[in-house]
Amino acid sequence: MKYVITGATGHLGTQITTELTRLVNPDDISLGVHTLRKAMMWATLGIDINQIDYNDETSLTKLLDNADVFIYVPSKSHDSFSRVTELEHVIAAAQQAHVKQLIAMGFIADQANNPFDLSAFYGYLPRRLAGSGLHYTILRNALYADPLVPYLPELIERQHVIYPVGGQSLSFISQADSAKAFAKVATTPSLQNHVYTLTQARNYSMPELAAVLSDVSGQTITYQPVFATEFEKMYNQGNEGHMLSSMYAGGAIGLLDTVSDDYQTIMGHEATPLKEFLQQSYQ
Repeated sequence: MKYVITGATGHLGTQITTELTRLVNPDDISLGVHTLRKAMMWATLGIDINQIDYNDETSLTKLLDNADVFIYVPSKSHDSFSRVTELEHVIAAAQQAHVKQLIAMGFIADQANNPFDLSAFYGYLPRRLAGSGLHYTILRNALYADPLVPYLPELIERQHVIYPVGGQSLSFISQADSAKAFAKVATTPSLQNHVYTLTQARNYSMPELAAVLSDVSGQTITYQPVFATEFEKMYNQGNEGHMLSSMYAGGAIGLLDTVSDDYQTIMGHEATPLKEFLQQSYQ
């Protein structure tokens, strides 16, 4: 078997690779990365490392040649046009290389009425794959719980959760749990050819989220939202402000509160609860 992972030096891709090495021989894994030096740690395990460019179908086709399972983790571009263009190159290469199973990372903010900047890409992904002729599986992630860990000191200082979602709730999954599900699906043919939604067992209103963060930190944190425009200005590092505020604009109309038991279907148990994850991760 040949397993291929792209985006393998990013946060999720790294954890997927780690989980996959626990289930298959590292010699059966090939990684596609943009910067070779970031992946050298994997080479010491016997994993095949390849430099790729999502805009270069030749490099992608070479990587995917004879791939039994291809785990596609998209790049971190901030607009749907770039992501869709990338996806077209990926699909063309997968078709040319006759990939047997493509496993793609999706996101719950893929609804037709979702104002999130990347919603168009995440909505396009399943429709495009459906017409591609490829065998595919999509794992739609909820919001990552991981960023809450480094964010918590700021929230303690502010004494407030400030997400501009009003009375709506948010759903989470940790990257570690997501990675475990990706690796399990990649190595279990009976789980393939489905669309899954990866979430914890419940979602959280903002007062409930503030209460969890208070319990974990030992400090009092309440909910006091800022306006979306203010949120955009506050977190515009790397020009990500509009993307982030647009994501929470979707949350404000109830489009980030999805809860599913698909994780339990895949793994045989529930995803790590938010409070437990934060207690394990926050120092």
